Amino acid sequence: MRYGAAARAGVPVVLLLLSAACRRQEMADQPRYEPYEKSRFFNDGSSSRRPVEGTVARGHLRDRALHAGKSGAEPVAAFPFQITRSDLERGRERYDVFCAPCHGLAGDGAGMIVQRGFRPPPSFHLDRLRSAPAGHFYDVITNGFGAMYSYASRIPPRDRWLIAAYVRALELSQGARVADLPEEDRRRLESIR
Repeated sequence: MRYGAAARAGVPVVLLLLSAACRRQEMADQPRYEPYEKSRFFNDGSSSRRPVEGTVARGHLRDRALHAGKSGAEPVAAFPFQITRSDLERGRERYDVFCAPCHGLAGDGAGMIVQRGFRPPPSFHLDRLRSAPAGHFYDVITNGFGAMYSYASRIPPRDRWLIAAYVRALELSQGARVADLPEEDRRRLESIR
């Protein structure tokens, strides 16, 4: 008998819960227009407005040279922005973190991983890499090459360009001649000898 009384007392609770669930979904069922549906609100009869001229969807404004290092299918020869001294310092800092363990501090391919027995990467001082366009280095950092994996998820695009600029500075530093120095620096160097 007790079971039947408890069941009878529970019936109103269940009915109350069911009636609450049957209530209209006021938020979901509000009147609204679907995109490009006809409307009497605007004079042209459309419910949608055209975007303002020149509008670009968020994340779709991409300069191919800046974000891919290429013009068409070919690597760009020049940097997509002017490189300053502070940019080179940032490039050196990022190079030391991400590149020097394999490529070495001087870019000669004798980094710490080579000293640990891994295959050496190419030296940046090879003629083929000295003559490679700047976009080549950006592309390799972005997509990887050979045993090197992509750093696209680890290094932002601007920093990739700064690393490429620092690699160019390394190449210049290793191939510099005394005759290439400014007169004042040449005299100072000769006084040390």
